[in-house]
Amino acid sequence: MVLRGVNRVLVGAAGVVLVGLGAAVLVGALDLQRRWGVTLPSAWPFDGPRDVLLSRAARTKWRDEGWWWPAVIAGLGVVVLLALWWLLAQVRRRRLRELVVDCGDGEEAVLRGRALEEAVCAEAEAQEGVERALVALLGRRTAPEARVGLTLAPHASPAVALSQLDGEALEHARVSAGVGRLPVEVRVRAVRHRAERVG
Repeated sequence: MVLRGVNRVLVGAAGVVLVGLGAAVLVGALDLQRRWGVTLPSAWPFDGPRDVLLSRAARTKWRDEGWWWPAVIAGLGVVVLLALWWLLAQVRRRRLRELVVDCGDGEEAVLRGRALEEAVCAEAEAQEGVERALVALLGRRTAPEARVGLTLAPHASPAVALSQLDGEALEHARVSAGVGRLPVEVRVRAVRHRAERVG
C-alpha cells in the first residue's frame, strides 16, 4: 500500500513538472504572450521563439564556485539512489513462499504460500459463474496481501461473485493464515464468447 502511494505521488509529480515545462515551451515557441497581449512573470523561462531554457551566462554562472560541483554530484547521487530504491521496491513484490501462523500456544507454524493460493483458487473456481481464478499472495510473512483474478461466465453477476469470494474463499484463507485482515485486490473480467446467430 505504501509503495502504491509512492508510485502515485511520483507519477503525479512527474506529470505536473512535464505539463508545466511543456506549457512554458509552448507559450514561448508560439510567442503567445505577444499575440495575446499577456504579461508573463519575470521568472518565466521562455520569452520568445528564439529563447533558450538556460543561457550561456546561466550555465556558467556557478562553475567557478568551489561548492558547485560537489553539490551537483551529491544531488545526482541522491537522485540515483532514490531511483534504485524505487526500482528494487518494484522488483521485490514477489509472491510469498510461506506464511507464519500463530498457533495460540506460543508456537508458530509455517504455511506454504503456494498451498494457500491453490486452496483459495480451487474454492473460487467452485463458485457458480466463475470460469477461472488466479491467486497470488504478496506482502510479508506475517502480513500477507492477496491479488485475485476472476474470469466470469457471461451470465455471472460480478457483485454476487465478489460477495461469495469474500464470504467463503477469502474468509477461509484469513482463518487458515491466522490473520484478522487480508487486503485483497480483485480484478474481474468476463469470458469471451462468440455472438449467436438469430433467425
